[in-house]
Amino acid sequence: MILQALTDYYRRKQADPDPANRLPAYGFEEKEIPFILEIDGDGHLVQILDTRSGEGRRRTAQRFLVPRAVKKTSGVAANLLWDTAEYVLGVDTRGKPQRVAEQHAAFRAGIDALPEAVPADTGIAAVQAFLDHIDLDTLAACPAWEEIKTTNPLLSFRLHGDVELVCQRPAVTTLTGEDPDDAATATCLVSGEQAAPERLHAAIKGVWGAQSSGANIVSFNLDAFNSYGKSRGANAPVGKAAAFAYTTALNHLLAKGSRHRIQVGDASTVFWAEEPHELETALPDFFGEPPRDDPDRGADALHALYRAVETGRFAVGSDDTRFYVLGLAPNAARIAVRFWETAPAIELARRIKQHFDDLTVARSPRDPEYLSLFRLLAATAVQGKADNIPPNLGGEVMRAILEGLPYPATLLNAAVQRCRAEQQVSYPRAAAIKAWLNRDARRQRVSNPPREEFSPMLDPDNPSAAYRLGRLFATLEKIQEEASPGLNATIRDRYYGAASATPVSVFTTLLRLKNHHLGKLNPGRVTQMEKLVGEIMAGIDDFPRHLNLPDQGRFALGYYHQRQAFFTKRDHDTEVTQGEPA
Repeated sequence: MILQALTDYYRRKQADPDPANRLPAYGFEEKEIPFILEIDGDGHLVQILDTRSGEGRRRTAQRFLVPRAVKKTSGVAANLLWDTAEYVLGVDTRGKPQRVAEQHAAFRAGIDALPEAVPADTGIAAVQAFLDHIDLDTLAACPAWEEIKTTNPLLSFRLHGDVELVCQRPAVTTLTGEDPDDAATATCLVSGEQAAPERLHAAIKGVWGAQSSGANIVSFNLDAFNSYGKSRGANAPVGKAAAFAYTTALNHLLAKGSRHRIQVGDASTVFWAEEPHELETALPDFFGEPPRDDPDRGADALHALYRAVETGRFAVGSDDTRFYVLGLAPNAARIAVRFWETAPAIELARRIKQHFDDLTVARSPRDPEYLSLFRLLAATAVQGKADNIPPNLGGEVMRAILEGLPYPATLLNAAVQRCRAEQQVSYPRAAAIKAWLNRDARRQRVSNPPREEFSPMLDPDNPSAAYRLGRLFATLEKIQEEASPGLNATIRDRYYGAASATPVSVFTTLLRLKNHHLGKLNPGRVTQMEKLVGEIMAGIDDFPRHLNLPDQGRFALGYYHQRQAFFTKRDHDTEVTQGEPA
C-alpha cells in the first residue's frame, strides 16, 4: 500500500504541467552539481562554471536533471556523464592513484558503451574529445581548480552556447534506462504486472539519523533474509519502473526544504494527497515552528483548518480526497516505518483540530495561541533540548494525532516528571497533561462513574481530589507570596514533588504554615483566602498517601489552573471567589 501510494504520487507529479514541480522521467533524477565543465564542439575547455549560491558553508549548488545514479558500494561504478572529479577527470584527491585510474576508466567506458546513435550527438562527441586529451594546465588556470582538487565535487558537462547539460540532450534523454539483458520477469508487487525486478533499490535520503549516503525500505543485504533460493530484490519483486517511481517520489518528499515533511522527534514524517490539496503543504504550519519573518503563519493555517472543518470545504481539493502520512525512522542500514496513516482529508482535518482542542488551556498573553509539536515535546525533555526528547515519543504522539488514538503514556509520564524535577508547571506541560487526561477520559467513558473532561480554564466544581489538591497547593503558595513579598523561593521549590506524589506527608505541615502567613495579611484578604481554602478542601475527604501518575497529572493541572486564575483579570465578584485582591 505504501509503495503503491508513492508510485501514484510520482505519476501525478511526473504529469504536472509546471516543469518546476515535475518529477524526473524514468531513468533520471535531480542532483546538485556544484561545477560545470563548459566545453566547445572540439572538446576544448572554455571555463568551469560555479553553480553555487549563498555564502560560506551554506552555499548550495544548482540542481540539474541527470541520469539516475548507480548504486555504489565499495566497488567502482560510474554515473553517466556526471560524477565526482576523480571519476570525470581522473584526478587523484585522496592518494589512491590506482583506484582513481579505475574510476576514470569506468566513467569513460560508460560513455563508450552508449548505443551507436548516441555518440554521434555533437555534445557526446565533444565530451569524448575532451576526455581523450584532458589538459591539466588549462584546468589549473581556472579559479575553481584548487577547490575541486581538495573537495572532489560532482561535475558534469555543458556544450558552449547550450542551456542544458550534455546529459540532458535529446540523444541521452530518449534512453529509457532499461537493461536489454533483462530476461527474467516476475509479478511486480506494486503494479501487479510482469516486469524485470529491480535487484538493488535506490537509496532513500533525508531520513534523520539514517546513513548520510541513504538507506533502504526494501533491502535484503544478508543471506539470512533470503528465501526460496532467491537473492536481494527477487525476494520482494518490484519492477524497475515501479522501484524508480516510489524511490523518486519519496526522495522528493524528504528533500531539503520540502513543504511535505516535518521532523517529529526521531520520526521523519512526510505527507501527500492523491490529488492537489490544501492540506498537502499545510501540515508543517500546523506542527512546526513558524518562521521568524512570519510568526503568525501557524495560527493562520490553523484558523483556516478550523473553518474548513466547520464548513466541510477546503480552498483547494475536496473533503473526501485521500490523504497519506508516512513516518520513517532510522534502523541501521534500513529505514523503519514508524507509522502509516491514510484517511479522507476532512477526517484528518477533524483529528488535527481535536488535537489542538485538547491542548487548549489557559495561558498568558505572551504564550503562543497554538503549540507546535516540537515545543510540546521539548517541554517534556531535560533542559528543553530536542536531543533529550524521549525515544519514539514524537512518532507515537504524531500517530495518536493522525489516528485519533489516546496519547502515549510516555507523554504524561515525561510531562509530570519534568514538572516534579523542575518544580514548574509550564504552559506546554499543562497543555500536554490536559490533552492526555481528556483523551483518556473519552476512552474510559464506559467506566462507572464516567470521568469528566477538563476545561481550558479553572473548574471550581471539578470533584477530583488530586485536582483540588493542586489548587490547594497553589493557594497556599499564593498566601505565602503575599505574606512575604520578594521571596527567592516558595513552598513550590521545596515541597512540590512530595505534595504531588505523597500529599499526606506535607499538606499538614503546609496548612500549619498557612496560619502563620495569614497573620501577616489584612483582615479582608484573610477572609477571602480562608474562604477559598475552605471551598477547595470541601471536596477533599482525606489526604491520600500516594497519587498515581494520572492523579499526579491532575494535581499539576489543578495547580496550573489556580495559578492562572490568580493572575487573570476578572470582575469583582469572581476576584473574591478566586482569591484575587479586592
